[in-house]
Amino acid sequence: MERQTLAGKIEHIYEVMRAEGLTILDYVEQLSWMLFLKILSDREEERRLAAEVKGEKYTPIIRKEYLFRNWPKRFGVRTLKKVKDVRAFYGFIVNELWPYLSSLSGNDELNKVREIFSNVSLKIHDPHNLLEIFQNIEDIRVDGEDTQIMSQLYEETLMLMGREGGAAGEYYTPRPIVRFMVEIVDPKIGERVFDPFCGSGGFLVEAYNHMYKQAKTAEDLRKLEKAFHGQELKSQPYLIANMNTLLHGVNAKLVKTDTFSEDLHSPGELYDVILTNPPFGGKIKESNLENLIVRTRSTELAALQYVMKKVKPGGRVGIVLPDGVLSNVTKAYVKVRKELLQKNSVFAIVSLPQGAFANISPKGGSGPKTSLLFFERGKPTKEIWYYELVPPNGKNYTRANPVKDEDLKDAIQKFEAWKKYLETDDEEWKKKALSENSWVVGIDDVKERDYDLSARNPNRKLMIEYPAPEEIIASIEKKEKRISELLAEIKSVLGEKP
Repeated sequence: MERQTLAGKIEHIYEVMRAEGLTILDYVEQLSWMLFLKILSDREEERRLAAEVKGEKYTPIIRKEYLFRNWPKRFGVRTLKKVKDVRAFYGFIVNELWPYLSSLSGNDELNKVREIFSNVSLKIHDPHNLLEIFQNIEDIRVDGEDTQIMSQLYEETLMLMGREGGAAGEYYTPRPIVRFMVEIVDPKIGERVFDPFCGSGGFLVEAYNHMYKQAKTAEDLRKLEKAFHGQELKSQPYLIANMNTLLHGVNAKLVKTDTFSEDLHSPGELYDVILTNPPFGGKIKESNLENLIVRTRSTELAALQYVMKKVKPGGRVGIVLPDGVLSNVTKAYVKVRKELLQKNSVFAIVSLPQGAFANISPKGGSGPKTSLLFFERGKPTKEIWYYELVPPNGKNYTRANPVKDEDLKDAIQKFEAWKKYLETDDEEWKKKALSENSWVVGIDDVKERDYDLSARNPNRKLMIEYPAPEEIIASIEKKEKRISELLAEIKSVLGEKP
C-alpha cells in the first residue's frame, strides 16, 4: 500500500478515536495492536500457502478461528463490512479474543504475543466505533516488500503529533537509509546484532532480512534465533518493536530500559554489530552522568560513547549522528572524537543532505542535518572514506520527494571499491572509490583540524552569488532607517528629544 494511502487510512481511524474521546497519545497504542492482528493474519496465510506448495503442514502461531481473516465467518459473512450485530462483535473481542491472546505461552512467539496483550488495554468503548476501525483496517494491504508498516504507523503518528503541537522531537530513520546502513556494516551469520535505541525495531528487522539470505543450514537458522537484541525506553515504540519483530519472524530479545543508565566504566555484554539512530536533542539525566566516560548532557554524544564501549573488538558500528557531533569544538566533543579515532577505525562517513529526514520529521520541515558514521573497534583510524549524498535531478528531499533506495546505489558501489582497497591495499580499488561525491581524508589532516570529522567535499567549488549593487544599496538604506528608528525609541525612553 502506498504511504500516502496508508497515512489517509490512519488519519481516518484517528478521527474515530478522537470521537471516542481518546487523546493522541492513545492513538498509536490502540491502532498498533489492531493492525498487528491484521498483519499477523496476513503473514500466517502467506506461510500456510508456502508450506502447502512444499507439501508441508503448517501450524499458525494462534488458533485458526482467532486469525483476523477468519473473524467474518463467526458472523456468517465474508467481510467485516457486512457484520450487523455490533454488540456481538464487541463481545467477541472483549470476552473471547483478548483473554485468549493474553494467556498464551509455550514458546518465544507465544510469550511475546502474551506480553503485548497483557500490557495494553482496549480503550474503545463504543461497539460501533470499534467495528468501524476494524472495517478500515480490513482494507489495508501490505505489499510483500513493505517490511516496515509498523514503523510507518509510529512515524505517521509522530508527524500528526507534531502538527498538533505534541511531538516528542523524535526522528525515525527512513527505510532506504536503514537498508543502506545494514548493507555497509554487513552483519554475518554467527554475529550478534544490537540496537540500544531500537525505536520501532527497523534496524533489527532489516538486519535479519540481510542475514537470513546468508542462511544455508539449519544451524545457521538456529544462530539467527539468538542474534538480535534491542533496548528502548519509551513504552509505545517498545510495544511496536515487539510487534514489528514478531511479524517478520525476528526472535529479538528486547528490553524496556534507559540505555544511559548502564555504567560504561564496566560495560558488561558486548556485541559484534551495532546499528542505531540515537535520540537527538535530548538531555542526559543527572543520575546518569556518572555512567559516561566523558560527562555530557548531549544524548547524541553520550550515544556515541555508548556504542564505542558496547561493540566487541573487531566488531562494527553504524550510527546516525547530527552533524554537530562531528564538528562541535567544545572540549567534550573533541575528546570523544579523539578517542574514537585512536581506538577505532572510522572507515566511512556518509553525509546526508538537509531533507533526508523530511518525510518522517514529526514537526514538519526538512528534519535534522545528519551523517552516517561507520567504524570498527580495535585499531586506529588511518584513512576515512567520505561520501556526500546529493539528491538526483537537482531536487531537494522533501516529504513528497523522500530518499529512495536507488539514490544510494552509487554510494554502495563506491563503498564496495573502498572495502576492496581496505582488504587488499590495492591502489586501483582506491581510485574506483573516488568520484565527484566521494573522497578520502588521512588521519593527519583530521588531526590538523582538531579532530573535526564533518564532510567537506574538496571536489565542489564554493559558489557564492552576490546580489546586484542596487540591491545592496537598498538593503543598507533599509537597515540605516531601522537603526535611526531604534535610536529614536531609545532616546524617547530616556527622556531625550529625538
